[in-house]
Amino acid sequence: MTGHNPVVNATGHARRPASIRDVATAAGVSYQTVSRVINDHPSVKAATRERVLAAVDELGFRRNATAFALARGRSRAVTVLTAETTHYGHASILQGIEEAARAASYSVGIGVLESAEESAVAAVVQRAADTGGGLIVIAYDPAGVRALHSIPAELPVVGVVETPASPPAEDRPWVWTDDREAAHEATRHLLSLGHETVHYVAIPSSTRRTGARCAGWLEALREAGAPRPRPLQGGWSPADGRAAGRRLAADPAVTAILCGNDDLALGVLRALHEAGRSVPGEVSVAGFDDAPHAAHLTPSLTTVRLDFTGLGRSAFALLHGVLEESASAQTVPYRVSAPELVVRESSGVAPARD
Repeated sequence: MTGHNPVVNATGHARRPASIRDVATAAGVSYQTVSRVINDHPSVKAATRERVLAAVDELGFRRNATAFALARGRSRAVTVLTAETTHYGHASILQGIEEAARAASYSVGIGVLESAEESAVAAVVQRAADTGGGLIVIAYDPAGVRALHSIPAELPVVGVVETPASPPAEDRPWVWTDDREAAHEATRHLLSLGHETVHYVAIPSSTRRTGARCAGWLEALREAGAPRPRPLQGGWSPADGRAAGRRLAADPAVTAILCGNDDLALGVLRALHEAGRSVPGEVSVAGFDDAPHAAHLTPSLTTVRLDFTGLGRSAFALLHGVLEESASAQTVPYRVSAPELVVRESSGVAPARD
């Protein structure tokens, strides 16, 4: 439901089209109540219905055919918006969404966010909205975050997000894993082996200067009273990890490294090998995600297992509830699955100090 008639300001100039939230504000009700009124839901008091309809007339609001079809349960399709389809986490989330959607007889499409530019994101969002069905946004990067916040409020959407810095609003259906706790646990494991401190090779954060994984690492160091070295920004790929690893390998004081994902850890292991520094004899390395290759490296990689496939299934389940129940569905944000530390060969007792 998207308004097509413009809201006019005090000077008589057209602004944006009236939205369902504009109607809700004018009528003094929630946007869910507006949706129920528009779709003739029976559980609305007569006085409230009259107030909402008066606001609809005053603002010239008109519902979007796509959203109306969704509310009537006529569309059994989901579009996933994502900036990446090959990284392990993204691909596993997509797998989980597809599995759950197939079981519910829903079709799944993918809208690729090739740029974080506002106009490019808006175009992808509009195409996804025009296809009908609900939306799931994987918001692990700036493009995904912008897309999530660009979805018209009246369209059903679930966000797969980085661990929020603070609890989101109650009407935001988001799912996430506890990255902060996962990094905290991995750092504590390395410190427990006698390492004076743990260095960190970071993945980019989607929403803030210090990502959730970086925050968990810092928190563990702070609690242990350990030195807090500056994190290295490592990107996402093994090549990024290799570049960061070369810098760390050159410092003999570095004995433990936590990487923001397993691909970075793969590159760090390569750099340490090239520098002649043994793992875990001289340097312990831990990754993040438990990608399929982690158990088959030499040495096998200590890492934190996150259930991305389960996260995708949960995202679809939350959206499915919205689609099937229409505006009466109650949605709350929630965390999915606890992280699991998987200890393998790449982490070991700190080398003796001179």
